[in-house]
Amino acid sequence: MNTWAVPATEGRAAPDWRPGAALEHVRLRATLAARVRDFFSTRGVMEVDTPLLGRGATTDPAIESFATHYRGPGAREAQTLYLQTSPEFFMKRLLAAGSGAIFQLAHAFRNGEAGRRHNPEFLLLEWYRPGFTPQALMAEIDALLVAVLRGYRDYQPARRIRYRQWFLDQTGLDPWCDPVAAFRAFALANLPSVPPTLPADELDPWLYLLLTHWLEPRLGEGAVFVHDYPVSQASLASVHPGPPPVARRFELYLDGVELANGYHELGDAEEQRRRFSADNARRRAAGQAPLPPDQRLLAALAHGLPDCSGVALGFDRLVMLAAGLDGLDTASGFSWPRI
Repeated sequence: MNTWAVPATEGRAAPDWRPGAALEHVRLRATLAARVRDFFSTRGVMEVDTPLLGRGATTDPAIESFATHYRGPGAREAQTLYLQTSPEFFMKRLLAAGSGAIFQLAHAFRNGEAGRRHNPEFLLLEWYRPGFTPQALMAEIDALLVAVLRGYRDYQPARRIRYRQWFLDQTGLDPWCDPVAAFRAFALANLPSVPPTLPADELDPWLYLLLTHWLEPRLGEGAVFVHDYPVSQASLASVHPGPPPVARRFELYLDGVELANGYHELGDAEEQRRRFSADNARRRAAGQAPLPPDQRLLAALAHGLPDCSGVALGFDRLVMLAAGLDGLDTASGFSWPRI
């Protein structure tokens, strides 16, 4: 393994200033990023660059934004700005303005997320394809990973399974039909511990608990797309009316690690406004501060978003999986404990 050349330190011990990633893994990051750019260049997808700060924030109760304050020309009082949890809102404004297919490698920020596979600052590969169905985008993700990972690990196109079938296969329970009590009983009978704060009458928290603690650990090696999520988990995805209705959303797992989250994008401004409002209602109920929806995104949707699908892929996790590492500290260089 290539290592950094570090001279001996004289005198008293200094803080460990070195990056967590070995030199070979820093080079690997550069190689994978270059391959990503080559892949999209050959397909005519334009690279873009969007701001890290925005006036709107993500309202999703599961995500917390970092806030900062601008003081200066143009702001009589301090203006609260938010570090973006994803470049999605700005990229959709570009799409509405007529950009066509676009991608970027963007730094994103989420407060309170730190651990072996999480960092409060991370790198996302995000792209949008006008005219693509979720199925077409899943096929392009497979093609991208074959091209980007060649020589580092074998990547076979992902098998695909519906969210509903995944639960039926692994628990015997149907998220569209069975009561909350059935999922609660399964969790209590099969998991070593269950958070006592989970609401007894809300299904999604129990689905998430079983997904992360029962289904995901059983995925094994290889790539899997899980698609057609419950409507309550649509986020910014469109909904197929069914029956049963499903959110046109998918997630990609590689070796059991969640790697990408994609949608057929919601283009209805009023429905998106309603979802932002519902998010904030849930935040208030949970004791979280409500956050300002991105009004410029809503205006862009009202103007007209082209029919498209988009996906965000965790680039740090991709490096981790390409190198066979077990955490982000050795894949990203400067993780949370090192900044």
